[in-house]
Amino acid sequence: RVSLRGVDFVGPTAGRELLRNTFWAILWSVVGILIYVWLRFHHITWGVAAIIALVHDVVIASGAMALTGKEFSLTVVAALLTILGYSINDTIVIFDRIRENLRIYRDQDFEKVVNASVNQTLSRSVLTSLTVFIAVFALFLYGGEKLNPMSFCLLVGVVFGSYSSIFVAAALLVVAYQRLGPEYVTP
Repeated sequence: RVSLRGVDFVGPTAGRELLRNTFWAILWSVVGILIYVWLRFHHITWGVAAIIALVHDVVIASGAMALTGKEFSLTVVAALLTILGYSINDTIVIFDRIRENLRIYRDQDFEKVVNASVNQTLSRSVLTSLTVFIAVFALFLYGGEKLNPMSFCLLVGVVFGSYSSIFVAAALLVVAYQRLGPEYVTP
């Protein structure tokens, strides 16, 4: 006796719907994160810097999926949303340290405070990313064919999510400070 256990084919209509739903899920997640960061740090500039870093992560992870020809499925959508959550958490930790140090070192240059804050959180960010990377790499190696696209997306997202939190988001705050002035950046 033969029974059908699953179908792995997604037609063009379902594919378009998946792409549209992915776009809306990521857009609403980004809008929610922007509002959260804006309220938490009292300047929209901090939120915009965080969002640019997040978009960077999602674009690179999606591009890696496209370049390697990996299947784009619901699990990959979940991986992209996980990357957003992971990356914003790391960015918030760095932003919190910047805000704390701005209160403590009021007489220091903004750039020096940001640099010191990134250096103070660097080991935490790297060790957390390495731990997550090891776990996702094991999933990539032993998760099987079904989990391979999702785990690949997460591998790329963890690496570039850490990169953007450390090097992109904080640097964007410095650029905003230099171009817009302290009243748009400092709490």
